[in-house]
Amino acid sequence: MTILRTNTIAGIGTNGPVFDGDLEFNSQNYVILPKGTTDNRIGLTSTSGALRYNTDSNKVELYDGSQWTEVQSSRPDLNGGARGIFGGGYAAPLQKSKIDYINISSTGDAIDFGDLTNPTQTLYGASSNTRAVFAGGYVGPTTVNVMEFVTISSTGTITNFGERIYKTANNSGGCSNQTRGIFNGGQLHPFTPVNTIDYITIASTGTSVSFGILTAQSTNQASCASPVRGVFAGGYAPGTPHNDQLIEFVTISTLGNSQSFGNLTASQNIRMGGCSNSTRGLFGGGQPRSNTAIDLITIASIGNAIDFGDLTLDRVLLTATSSPTRAVFAGGSNGPYSGVDNIDYIAISTQGNAVDFGNLAVARGRLKGLSNAHGGL
Repeated sequence: MTILRTNTIAGIGTNGPVFDGDLEFNSQNYVILPKGTTDNRIGLTSTSGALRYNTDSNKVELYDGSQWTEVQSSRPDLNGGARGIFGGGYAAPLQKSKIDYINISSTGDAIDFGDLTNPTQTLYGASSNTRAVFAGGYVGPTTVNVMEFVTISSTGTITNFGERIYKTANNSGGCSNQTRGIFNGGQLHPFTPVNTIDYITIASTGTSVSFGILTAQSTNQASCASPVRGVFAGGYAPGTPHNDQLIEFVTISTLGNSQSFGNLTASQNIRMGGCSNSTRGLFGGGQPRSNTAIDLITIASIGNAIDFGDLTLDRVLLTATSSPTRAVFAGGSNGPYSGVDNIDYIAISTQGNAVDFGNLAVARGRLKGLSNAHGGL
């Protein structure tokens, strides 16, 4: 083996030195990769196996010959643990401002976190490993475009984030990777379904930006994500040809319209809860009847969902969130305008029925669940 000892190597990237054989770095320090933002990748091509560090996502990226993809890492114990938080909601006769949280790796009742600025239901949401953003929804009798955020590892203070470009609401809407939050479809007030998709950069604040459009107008879609893909499932829009079994997806790091993924196991699946780890997506509960079914997809592929198991309780208008190992389904309604406080969990790597986790601090449906360890991170 040849050992190269040098202070400087010039000409890399300009037909400079080429090393044929083993190149060994014998050091107890580190190697610093080339780095830059996501925008710096535009027009940047390379050969398969190239590596770079993305300063927007704080992730290492690999070029696979056609695109840059994130090198995935599991962080189940971030900021004191994988924490799930649940914001807003509704239980007759009132909308709720409550935010509560759980430690996903354990079991037990949710703990008070703080409050949204206004009582809000059917919110969108997006989260990184540090920040959870609640967006849109119904405040009083009308939809709003307000966005605000909390630091997941703390409790208490909620801070203004900015405004969405659309005033819509969507039960269980929104997904994210570490960098971007995606908000899909929903409805204006009075009831007018839309096919819009917009996005935010989670680490900053400001106004959302147009991303593309869904295959059709749709509200009450469930959502989940891997670091690469955002997936939207079910939903409905009376009087339109939208397929309520439809699963569709977008590539989070780009802009563009959604594409067909496959179908859920049953028709008319709306008002479900959706969550994932980096490989598997799960959709549970929903209508046309209150039901317990949980569907499973493999996010990196395309195809129809398969049966995973059942929730402990029939309900609609629930939410879900996750860690790399567990999916948690929380709240919902099992009667007209009712609210339940049930929290269930499943082990994502297996298939089977959910197990009781505990109870929310406030019973409600139409809430939004987020975490610092979900499948998009």
